[in-house]
Amino acid sequence: MSDAPVVRIGAGSASPLHTLREIWHYRDLFQALGTRDLRLRYRQTFLGIAWVVVQPLLAAGIFAFVFGTIARVPTDGQPYMLFALAALAGWNFFSSVLTRASTSLIQNPQLVTRVYFPRLILPLAVVPAALVDLLITLAAFAVIALAQGHGFDARLVGLPAAILLLGALALGAGFAAAALAVRYRDVQYVLPVAIQLALYASPVAYSSAAVPARWQALYYANPLAAPLELLRWSLLGTPAPAVQDLLYSVGAAVVLVLIGAAVFRGIERSFADEI
Repeated sequence: MSDAPVVRIGAGSASPLHTLREIWHYRDLFQALGTRDLRLRYRQTFLGIAWVVVQPLLAAGIFAFVFGTIARVPTDGQPYMLFALAALAGWNFFSSVLTRASTSLIQNPQLVTRVYFPRLILPLAVVPAALVDLLITLAAFAVIALAQGHGFDARLVGLPAAILLLGALALGAGFAAAALAVRYRDVQYVLPVAIQLALYASPVAYSSAAVPARWQALYYANPLAAPLELLRWSLLGTPAPAVQDLLYSVGAAVVLVLIGAAVFRGIERSFADEI
């Protein structure tokens, strides 16, 4: 008799705890998919991994000219290039995880239709490559900041919390988008527009202090606002977001992950037929 575990695949819905155990059991697959993304992401490009730094620097430069030089947006006393680059690092991490998670199923039909594994691994596996990109961007930010005489202090403890919040929000939305994209291919066209709109509704090119007081409550209804301000506070020492706004973002991230996972599991049984 073989001691290999027997996996019974049925139509019933597994509990969240069972799903987490399955994901842990298939951690080798998660590692392999994450490593594959890292290898293939900038393969056969002239600049290679340098694009990780070039893209946010170009965006920060454009923002610096439009919002810093022409519009003269206040930056809480910080050089606009650093001001924009700090928030762009977090924003690019969020948008990268969400965008790549949303297409993770339809770009891997051979896996979805032929092999059994917990499908949630596919959107989860985009996180390692996005984290590597984020760390490289933050290293470039640190070099530029130090060259301009800016130092870092204990406020850096807020950086992991900001990254965790942004990642959770991206994954929650990514779970739902990935599942819905299998059934409705419109998602891959609507999502980039929604992300672009969210960019201008978030404190990336400007600080939340620039928003008129009467609109502050509505502005912070965007759960991305507080973690982006927290990231900028940890890197530059700009005003920190209010505790209640951070708690709201934490609650929104938890709810979004639960809803996204529920939508994913609800459609999951039809993936192989519809993809």
